[in-house]
Amino acid sequence: MIRGMSREQLLEEVKPTTISEMVAQVKNDAVNSPDHYKTGGIETIDFIEAKATKEELRGYLKFNVVKYLSRAKYKGHDLQDLKKAQWYLNRLVSTYGEPNED
Repeated sequence: MIRGMSREQLLEEVKPTTISEMVAQVKNDAVNSPDHYKTGGIETIDFIEAKATKEELRGYLKFNVVKYLSRAKYKGHDLQDLKKAQWYLNRLVSTYGEPNED
């Protein structure tokens, strides 16, 4: 349990959604679209996606999933970090498209 949440409550809180659903849920929040990631007129993830190869992008996304999962219990924002890990994992999954596509 995370801070008094049951397993069922946690699963409901971090249930998978599409990227567009996540963005539509909250226009500006610390998980989906932090203000500090939009400095310079473009979201950092959009810039990285535009400049990186598919392999580089997937590596970046994978490492961010690991980063947020591994530090979740140490920063005092457990659920927020779990949601960030989920966001990056959903973005990673979306880079694959159809089954069996690399």
